[in-house]
Amino acid sequence: MAVLSKKLYPFASHDLELPGGLKYHYLNEGQGEPLVMLHGNPTWSFYYRHLITAFRDRYRVIVPDHIGMGLSDKPQHYPYRLAQHIANLELLIEHLHLKRITLVMHDWGGMIGMGYAVRHPQTVSRFVVFNTTAFVDPSVLPFRLRLCRIPLISEVLIRRFNLFARIALRTACSHQERLTPDVKAGYLAPYDSYANRIATARFVEDIPMPATHPTYPVLHAIDQQLEQFQRHPMLIVWGMQDPVFSPAFLRAWERRFPHAQVKRVEDAGHYVVEDASERIISWMHEFLASHPEG
Repeated sequence: MAVLSKKLYPFASHDLELPGGLKYHYLNEGQGEPLVMLHGNPTWSFYYRHLITAFRDRYRVIVPDHIGMGLSDKPQHYPYRLAQHIANLELLIEHLHLKRITLVMHDWGGMIGMGYAVRHPQTVSRFVVFNTTAFVDPSVLPFRLRLCRIPLISEVLIRRFNLFARIALRTACSHQERLTPDVKAGYLAPYDSYANRIATARFVEDIPMPATHPTYPVLHAIDQQLEQFQRHPMLIVWGMQDPVFSPAFLRAWERRFPHAQVKRVEDAGHYVVEDASERIISWMHEFLASHPEG
């Protein structure tokens, strides 16, 4: 793995050994009520670095790297499917004996987190949602994602040239001045070789479209069970310049969770936490304080 700035990522690493001997990396910072932060593709726990630092003095912040991502193992032959990522999260939360969890979710983290929640509703008390989905997509898959799902093109664009992660740094963050050379290097650090980009490609392949896709019924089943959380405290923070998770996705969240508190960030893109971390930290502190028992 490429060199990672300790100044930007000053956290102690932990590993859970999964069946088969795989190392599932996670951060475990602070004490108190657990905040479990779940990243997407092609990010990793580095994406939440500002939130970890801001909340670890008052909360216990748990941030895993999905298998194949970040500092977790990157097996070349592995079932990189939504169901497997949910199962891995289940093992981690059980291992840490977490209760009354606040799930903080972005991108694929929404499907993985809500997939966990519908299986273990008794352990989840609150939700913080950033530009993600947990239901059948309400829009057409963008061209560049469709292109990256073509096997041979995927191998070239994503795995050989790392274009998926590199283009994300150019298009997913509206405030490009925040992406200093060290920050860009941090995002790219775990994905420094063909082998290490395996999950970046497999996550794209696992987007459950069309309805015949093997992950489609898993996501559909999650969607069918979301109603049970309508009265749970939920904060939705949405980057309105997101080219993938458009406002249509936000409206879909609002239909399912009419009582959610919603913050629209007009000057933020898909990497909304990178674009607006200061505002998000303030909003999250207010949200968590106003629902102290979930």
